[in-house]
Amino acid sequence: MKFRAFLFLALLLPTFVSAQEKPLTRAEYVQLLYAAEKVSAKRAELAETVRRRGIDFALDDGMRGLTRTKTANNEEVKRALEDADRRRKDPEGSKLPPSAELLDLIDKTRSNTWNALDEMPDFVVKQLISRSQAFAGTGNWRTYSNLVIAVSYSNEKGEQYRVLVKDGSPVQDATTQNSYSGLDGATSGGEFVEDLRKIFDGESKTKFEAFATDVVRGRRAVVYNYEIDIQNNKKGGVGLKDEKARPNGFSPAGEKGQIWIDRDAHRVLKIEYKLTNIEPNFPVKAVTKLIDYDMVEISGEKYLLPILSDFRGTVAGGGKMFEQRNVIRFRNYQKFGTDVVILDDDVVVPETKDVQKP
Repeated sequence: MKFRAFLFLALLLPTFVSAQEKPLTRAEYVQLLYAAEKVSAKRAELAETVRRRGIDFALDDGMRGLTRTKTANNEEVKRALEDADRRRKDPEGSKLPPSAELLDLIDKTRSNTWNALDEMPDFVVKQLISRSQAFAGTGNWRTYSNLVIAVSYSNEKGEQYRVLVKDGSPVQDATTQNSYSGLDGATSGGEFVEDLRKIFDGESKTKFEAFATDVVRGRRAVVYNYEIDIQNNKKGGVGLKDEKARPNGFSPAGEKGQIWIDRDAHRVLKIEYKLTNIEPNFPVKAVTKLIDYDMVEISGEKYLLPILSDFRGTVAGGGKMFEQRNVIRFRNYQKFGTDVVILDDDVVVPETKDVQKP
């Protein structure tokens, strides 16, 4: 697979305006928590404020519990709070590296990412997918389906999906096996190549801004904010499956998020993004995605591949707003042509099926 493009990177070096803002006091943070409890849209704003300003108080179990309660167990807020506490404990070690290193880190990671995509092997992998749903903003996820999927990837054909197990029962029917994208509920793809390629594609004209430091699975990382404007996001957007019932089955979108880059190995550790500028009348109101990457061994060689994905979409239906969530765990990467073996602990029956759907 050969992907080559001139890469336009607008790297916005940190202005350190945030350094002029004082860290959040305990009282300020609690006040923001209660505001986020009343208005779910403020939870993303809260996470951003915590990342930007940090905290000046020790994080204890009591504050962790209050955060879970007031934000409906919002993962973004929890991660931002834990990272802020780490930076509070080690302010010197948490400082951003010099500007020259930030520029060099993006350049080397870009090169390493293109090399990783060029060298992507043909492989098979097992995906364990837990699908759940909640009323938007509540965080009360209820599992309605569990799947085991075999994914084959080749340079020639790209990603091919085969449904092996659905809700604890092996899938024997060939039509159902080959209809992953046609299943009821949300489905997602592109974790292996497309999501990374889009960020580093020259046509995307991605803008990067060094934001913070972090530690991911023991690896030192720099976190960059990144943004792809809607007019440059040629391969992005959000679609609906039932295009006959809803003729406007696709909306273009921009993309905005964070990318975690290993300071020592110059490779992507994690990306987290949301789609922007979705058409106001489109039924899908919001889409977010998180992907963890790691070096995975296949036939004695190591490759940069996803190990976890968390996809969420907010959909309007029947006068209500629903969130759908797919948590995907990638297991047992093997060389192309190898059979995917189902283990006893792969097969999970969903917790409940009495979930109202749009």
